[in-house]
Amino acid sequence: MTSNPILRASLVTASAVVMVIGTLAGFGLLGTRVEESSGGALSSQATLVAPATTAFSIWSLIYLGLIAYVVWQWWARGNSRAARISWLAALSMLLNAAWLGVTQVGLLWLSVVVILTLAVVLGLLVQRLGQSPPASRVEAVVVDGTFGVYLGWVSVATVANITAVLVDAGVDPGGIWSEALAVLVLAVAALLGAVYAFRLDGRWAIAAAMTWAVGWIAAGRLGGPLYSTATAVAAIAAGIAILAATAYARSRRTARPADIAPLATTSAGRG
Repeated sequence: MTSNPILRASLVTASAVVMVIGTLAGFGLLGTRVEESSGGALSSQATLVAPATTAFSIWSLIYLGLIAYVVWQWWARGNSRAARISWLAALSMLLNAAWLGVTQVGLLWLSVVVILTLAVVLGLLVQRLGQSPPASRVEAVVVDGTFGVYLGWVSVATVANITAVLVDAGVDPGGIWSEALAVLVLAVAALLGAVYAFRLDGRWAIAAAMTWAVGWIAAGRLGGPLYSTATAVAAIAAGIAILAATAYARSRRTARPADIAPLATTSAGRG
């Protein structure tokens, strides 16, 4: 993305506007609600690993955080971290809108490509955030917190999206085999959470969002028409594993001089 901080901030803001328009479509204000689009393939009862409807309220937190990020990046135009993640943040917002757009017209296989790309973009973004610490508590919450939650949720949504597309395509063995596949999918989600814990410095925001998602998968299987004790137990186990891996990864972290120096320099510069 351009090195001009004002133009860079403008492009991020424009991407946020596109995201908001796509979101209005996803909420049914400018189109069909997500759970009703694509023939209901993405509804909370479409597959065993679909989270209960309440889980999707996390998007309110993510969108609030992204709007706060857009405001922050105007204030922090000279911030090296803002420059480092700006094009990835803008791309994530555009991909968000693109996913909502392709599901509106029933392009389910394309939705998999879009959401996988979004997950990769967010992973790279959070990795870049780990190259230097936030300069303030506001930055830690608005930037690190927002994109951590965003990545955590999208990661579980990705495996759920892939499963939904496969089921819609007729890949559904039924009975105990469907439950076995659901357990396998949740094991993959737990493994992914562990990878994030050890590769991305044990970020609680990622772990919390992933645990929220698998927790509502468990709730959906214990309280909905697609009842499955095995899937619910696997989802709960996945959440515990993700939290445990994150706690362990954080316990192994040690203070590094390279992490402390930028904070001291920033504090001195602002003092």
